[in-house]
Amino acid sequence: MPTRELASRIDRIVQLLQRVVIFAVLWWVIAEADPDGWLFGVPFVALAVVASLGLTPSRTWRIDPPGALKYAWYFVTQSFLGGIDVALRAIRPSLPLDPMIVRYRMRLAPEHARVLFADTVSLLPGTLSTGFEDDSLTLHVLDCELPIEQSLRDVEERVAGVFGLTLSSEGGDLRVCETLTGDECE
Repeated sequence: MPTRELASRIDRIVQLLQRVVIFAVLWWVIAEADPDGWLFGVPFVALAVVASLGLTPSRTWRIDPPGALKYAWYFVTQSFLGGIDVALRAIRPSLPLDPMIVRYRMRLAPEHARVLFADTVSLLPGTLSTGFEDDSLTLHVLDCELPIEQSLRDVEERVAGVFGLTLSSEGGDLRVCETLTGDECE
């Protein structure tokens, strides 16, 4: 059996087992850990697994464990710092607030990586993803003095690490679309 075919079969088995475990745990929680619940649970877990395999395409990407761990640490710390930043801006009106809309040209190519990137960017201090347009991500930024471009590059590198991707040499630049206060800001 060729190596590629064997790897594909192993991937399908791993996906099947992951889904069985996820749906079994969900059923266990729903049944409040009652052993009698498995009489109904086993058929429903089997149906859920079959349905999920039929309704979702098999993934063609892999997660790199060291990259995922680095990302997880970054995600937790940036979520915390982002929450503190927004809270301070809410209770201290003296902190700068110069909102604008910007577009960042992404270096990530795969859609799954771009979605994770956009979701993560929303947790950075002072940023919120608002949509995709071609290879760009549109963002709402609270303050143009924040190092947004460098922060976006950092996130993009960490997301690439999660999937073991190499970033394109093109992109990674920020363009101001409009300022919301009327001030010039680049």
